[in-house]
Order: sequence, then structure tokens, then C-alpha cells
Amino acid sequence: MDAKKRILELTEILNEASRRYYVLDDPYITDQEYDKYMRELILLETKYPEYAFPDSPTQRVGGAAVDKFAKVTHKIPMLSLSNVFNEEEIKDFALKIEKEGITPQFVCEQKIDGLSISLIYENGLLVQGITRGDGIVGEDVTNNVKTIKSIPLKLKENISLEVRGEVFMHKKTLAKLNKEREKEGLPVLANVRNAAAGSLRQLDSKVASQRQLDVFIYYLMEPEKFGIKTHYEAINYLKKLGFKTMEDTKLVYNVQGVLDYIKEETLKRDKLTYEIDGVVIKHNIFREQQEIGYTAKYPKWATAYKFPAIEVLTKLKDIIFTVGRTGRITPNAVLEPVILMGSTISRATLHNADYVISKNLKIGDIVSIKKAGDVIPAVTGAIISRRTGQEKDFQMISNCPMCDAPLIKKESQVDYFCPNESCPARKINGLIHYVSRDAMNIEGLGEEIVEELYNLGFVKRIADFYDLKTKKEQLLEFDGYGEQSINKILENIEASKQSGLARVLYAIGIPGIGSKTAKVLAHRFSNIDYLMKASIEDLENIPDIGETLATNIYNYFLEHQDFIEELKNIGINMQETGSIRKQNDLITNKKFVITGTIAGYSRNEIKEVLESYDGLVSESVSKNTDVVIVGDNPGSKYDKAISLNIEIWNSEKIKEIMADLAK
Repeated sequence: MDAKKRILELTEILNEASRRYYVLDDPYITDQEYDKYMRELILLETKYPEYAFPDSPTQRVGGAAVDKFAKVTHKIPMLSLSNVFNEEEIKDFALKIEKEGITPQFVCEQKIDGLSISLIYENGLLVQGITRGDGIVGEDVTNNVKTIKSIPLKLKENISLEVRGEVFMHKKTLAKLNKEREKEGLPVLANVRNAAAGSLRQLDSKVASQRQLDVFIYYLMEPEKFGIKTHYEAINYLKKLGFKTMEDTKLVYNVQGVLDYIKEETLKRDKLTYEIDGVVIKHNIFREQQEIGYTAKYPKWATAYKFPAIEVLTKLKDIIFTVGRTGRITPNAVLEPVILMGSTISRATLHNADYVISKNLKIGDIVSIKKAGDVIPAVTGAIISRRTGQEKDFQMISNCPMCDAPLIKKESQVDYFCPNESCPARKINGLIHYVSRDAMNIEGLGEEIVEELYNLGFVKRIADFYDLKTKKEQLLEFDGYGEQSINKILENIEASKQSGLARVLYAIGIPGIGSKTAKVLAHRFSNIDYLMKASIEDLENIPDIGETLATNIYNYFLEHQDFIEELKNIGINMQETGSIRKQNDLITNKKFVITGTIAGYSRNEIKEVLESYDGLVSESVSKNTDVVIVGDNPGSKYDKAISLNIEIWNSEKIKEIMADLAK
């Protein structure tokens, strides 16, 4: 047997098998065959080491551990990218290119959540792998790079070049790795990015080889050497050489194309086997990239759109207490401001004392924040490993923070209450609730203005809002109250009289009545006089209204007849404005859940239209849900809808329906 010839033959068979399996996802020999060929090659190379080739797949199993990684200066700096977070910033990025006299055309790529790498080939052979480091100096991790099976040790052409890409770990690989670490009593790895970075920087390449890392190559350095003029052309050339590139790379010619690509990737993000944290946008033509130029840190011809964070860490600076309109005491987290899903979060409700205790929260903790239901920020827990010993234990207060009345807690409840009906905080919050968007929707009367009007003595009761028109001259004497703004507020107050019964029922603050139940009652009784005459039994016969809620409604009207009469005398409409119900086969009598952002429509707008056709809108997905309306960043509700095989309406579908209904 010609040992050298057989070693060459086995090397080529195994390298092609790896390329087909790890790069093309197209296996053409079985695992059993692969293992057989690998064993034969190892035996031959052990017996004839002089015939082992530099691109031998045996190089991937890892060699001897090193004491430290050598520092390497990049021939061309590995610059980071600037970030954009919304449509306006993307438009601004494109406008800056246009100002250079260049017509933008963009290559859009997934932004892989991993570790940047530079790979150097000489005469077709991989000779060096270097981490990004600080962008100027990285670390030589060649031995570890060679263990990544999707990185070719030898190219299909005997050329010298440098390429750049992202090393990453698949989600399933991380889950498996963490299970093994838990069994061994080791701390779990926080995310795929940390796992990939830690794995690639293992001093023992045998450990790195066990981590099943993967790679996507996304950039060819010095493309002019190969006669390549565009980035999109370069990606195809890299693929031809045997590199693994991103399948979803797309060439578009305007900002709308970029926005459409972002929407596509947002929807498929959770279904990918790997994590992406955004989209990279690059101007396509290499010559024009140089004309557009660079800042000290970033190329001006490329940027990264970052997906809104779905979970962030920040510091719990304090826990303060607020009093609701019913007297309920709520602990609230005061946080170091942090951006979450595009908005700055500095406060979050902690619901009740039991919630704080169950989450083991201490003042000074580093805590995890998510958006519950895609909207409300929620503190999901403390990062215990980050504690310093300086944190303070949580203590529930015993007296109302506003009026100092001793708090009460019923045996069957988790909440503490201020029993003082004259408590200023209860009154202020009741007034704020009355004017809020889902209630009487009086624009211009935000929380701060309502509180100020209360403190100045202008509004102590709901009826006082409608008397403000007689106090206009007095209001003008105070800073911040101009004639134009006061006139607008007064117009909105007057217009609110026609809001209709459903909004009134929600606004006046009947215990247990939310906006949904208020609409059910308004639809059932159509006039407040009919509702006030209803017995507890009558109310209990209405779907979703149980004994406790029926009793609350009955008792409220028994105790507040004078107040209702006062509102009538003011001229507030006590009839259901939508008593003539509309029918639509797609909507009527169906249950809906809305998740994510629908461009051009707020959730409330969609909800009101659906409810006007007797559709029921819920916050949570269940087997009884008929349709889930899915916008951008849909979260877990979308996944649950898929698992339950519930009908999905995407942004285009609901926009089309809304447009048809508006005709």
C-alpha cells in the first residue's frame, strides 16, 4: 500500500465530508463511515508522521494545551460597527451616504451573537486564526480554530487571503453543555455569546474541540486582489472557496428593503438554531466604501441594527411604595436606567410584598428585567452571584406612605391596603384613572398635571374637572399654564362628556371592573339606569361576572347614587354609544390576542375595532383563542399560538382587514 497516497485520499474524503455536513448541511457519508476513515487516517499518520498533511482533519481534535495566547497585531484593524435602533436612524444612515454623492445599495445580513474572528490562509492552507481583541491587537487561537469543523483547513483554490467572520455556538449545544456543567456542580454559562467566546479562548484546544463551535464567514479582505467589486459578489466567492456563509444574506436597493429584511429576520429569529441580535447593513460597492470612509472607531459605510433587548440587567437602587386608587399598596423597583426593547426603564412594579420575597430581592441587587406581555417591564429575579454583601434586605412598611394610616391585610389576600378613604394618594390616583386613555381619555391631563391641580385645590373630586372652565383666569396665573394649552384641555374635558357608558363605567372606579367588563356591562344594559336597577342575580347571569364582582357592582351603585346623579346633571352621556353592533364573519364572537408591534396602528386601535364587531380581546393565549395577531417582536405568545395550532394574522393581514373595515 502506498501510505502517502492513502493518507491524501483519506484527508480529501474526510474534509469533503466535513464541508458537506457542516457547511452545506448535506451529509453524503454515514457517521459510521466517517469514524472508520478517521481511525484509519490516525493510524497511518501515527505510523508515517512525515506524510501528515497540514489540512488533515486530525488537526481538529486539539493539540497540547498552551500557557497563554500570543498577541497578534491585525494587518488591517477589525473595527466595530456603529448601532442604529429604529427606522429614523436607519434613514439617517442612508442619508449620510447619499450626501457623499453615492446612491446606496445595501447588503443585509444577520448579526450573529458570537465572537469575531480573522482567518489567514497562505497558498490555500489555514495558517492563523486571530480573535478581534481590541480591534488592533488580538490573540492567536489557531489551534482552537482548527477544531471548528465548518472552517476549511484547505481552500478549493491555492490562494492567499484573509477573511473575517463570527464564531458561535448553537442553542442546543449550549443547553447540552449547561446540563453537563450542572451535573458536575459547575456554574452554567449565561448565553451563547459568552459560551462561544469562552470556548474559543480555552488554553487546551481539546476542550475547545468538544464545544461544537460553528462559524459564518461574512467579509473578504482586500477583494480588489481577486477582481471582486461588490460585497455581495464577494460573499458568493467565499462560498465557492468552501466557506460557510449566511443563507439569509440579501441585496436591497433602498431603506424600505432594509426595513422589510429586518421584519423578516425578526419573525424567524426564535426559530433559528443560533442566536442573532440584530441585522448588519453594508453598502455593497467596495470602491464606494472607501469614498464613504471611516471614523476613528467605525466604518461609515456599515452599521448594525440592534434588536430591542428582551432581557437586560441593571441595579435595583431602591424599593418605594405607592398607593393606588383603591388604597392598595404596591412596592416599586427604582432602577438604574436601562434600555429595554427600545424604551428607557427606570421603574418597575414589584406587585406585592410576597412577590419581592419570592424573588429574594434585596436593595442593591443586580436584577434581570424583561417586558411582560411585550409591554410592562418586570423584575424577574436577582443575580445572586453578583452580590457584594452590601445589599439591604427588603422590609414591608406598616403605615401608608401618604397619610400614615396603619395598613390592613385581609387573611385571604396578598395585598396591603390603606383603609383611609380620604388618603390624598387614593384620591389623586382615582382622578388620574378617570382621565386616562382607556377611561375618559382626556388628552392634556397627564399624571403630573392632575396631581398639580389637586395640590393647587382646583380638582378634589371628579366633578371638579367639569368646573375648571370657571377657573380659567386663576389657572393662567400659574407658571406652565398658557391660554392655548388651557383652552385645549377644557375642550377635551367638554368632549369627554360624550365618551359613552362603557368608558364611564371603567372611569368611575367600580372595584374589580376593568375596561373589558365595563364594555360587557354597557353592551348588556345600554343605559346606566338599567344597570343601577339590576339585582345581584341579574349581574351574576352575565358571562365572566361572578358573585364577588356582582356584589361589588350592586353595592357601588347603592352607595353612589348621588354621585351618578351629579355626573348626569353635568351632562355626561350615560348611554352606550356603540349599542348598534356591527357584524363581521372574521371577527364577531371570536377571541383574539395581540402581540408585537403593528406599524401604523396602536394595540388599543386594533382592540377597539375588534370589540366594535363583538370580538373579544384577551391578554393571554389559550386553547380557546381563535386568532393571534402577530406584529414585530412578538415574544412567547407567538410560540404558544404555533404550538396550539391557532390561526395567525400577520401585520399585512390585520392592516388589510383594518383598511377594509374603514371603507
